[in-house]
Formats: sequence, structure tokens, C-alpha cells
Amino acid sequence: MGSMQTTPEWKAAADEIWAMLRETARRQEETARQMKATDKRVGEITNRFGEMVEYMVIPNLLAKFSEFDFSFTKANRTEIADREHNIFAEVDAFLENGEKVMIVEIKTKPTVDDINDHIERMKKLRTYADLHNDKRAYLGAIAGVVFGESERIHALKKGFYVIEPSGDTFNIIEPKGNYYPHEW
Repeated sequence: MGSMQTTPEWKAAADEIWAMLRETARRQEETARQMKATDKRVGEITNRFGEMVEYMVIPNLLAKFSEFDFSFTKANRTEIADREHNIFAEVDAFLENGEKVMIVEIKTKPTVDDINDHIERMKKLRTYADLHNDKRAYLGAIAGVVFGESERIHALKKGFYVIEPSGDTFNIIEPKGNYYPHEW
């Protein structure tokens, strides 16, 4: 077999190919940086939008739930951090009175996973309540700006109240018919 000879043309072509590959790699890195920055900005906007929804919904929840004969006297955002029992939970809206508690999860666009996560949150909060001799009935609700039909049905099937926009305010849909409000 003969040896390959390097010609000036071959060398120039190889240099050009390597330069193109380096430029492609540089552009891919820049694109990845831009995508990461965009993802961060979208996440910040989504969080701000979620906060805005919480501030719009929470003040009106007491009045809206009174339409279902709930007389909640307090509504606030809360966080449970019980290291001793390893129970941690964030609650977007915690409505309460002497007999019942309503735990409201607020999402821009609730998913089935969000609803299932809320079930797990309800179980944790029930455990926490039991540990603190809180015998009140715990109920749940899911609030969303955009609710898909399958997510709405899933939430109702799981015994959650569904809160969604309606004009300048919002409506609450009670699980009824084949579905019943679940008490934890």
C-alpha cells in the first residue's frame, strides 16, 4: 500500500472542515446558553403569573365557598415543615374554621400529575393534623386558569372542588352526581 500524500489542496480542505466544525460547536453552545436563559425567563414569568393568580383568588375564596355553606373564617398561604415527622408541604390557600379545612392548590394549567400530587399533599396534611390532634375534616380544591376537560373530570373524580375563571371572577364546581367531595 502506498502512503498518502498531503497536498496543499487537501490541507486547505481539512483546515476548512475543522474550522466549520469548530464554528458549529460554538453555535451549538451559544444556542444551548440562549435556551437555558429563555427557560429561566419563562419559569420566572410562570411563577409570577401563578403568584398573581393566587393574589386574585385567595381574597375571594371565603365568599365563594360560603355559597356551598362553608363558613371559613381564615384564608392564607402556609407551609408545613415538620422535620421530626418528615412532613413538608406548601399550601397555596389554607381555608379554615372550627370544623373544616379546605386546602386549595392553585395552578396556571393543572395537569393530572398536579392533581395526583395534591392527593399526596392532602394525605401528608391529614397525617400532620392527626399528629397535632386536629380532628377537623380536610377537603381539597384545585384552582386553574386553564382547565382541560380531562383534568377537570379527574379532579372531580378524586373528590376535589374545581375552581376556574368566569368573567371577572371565578366559579367553583362541586364534585357531585357520581363524584363526592373527599374528606381526608
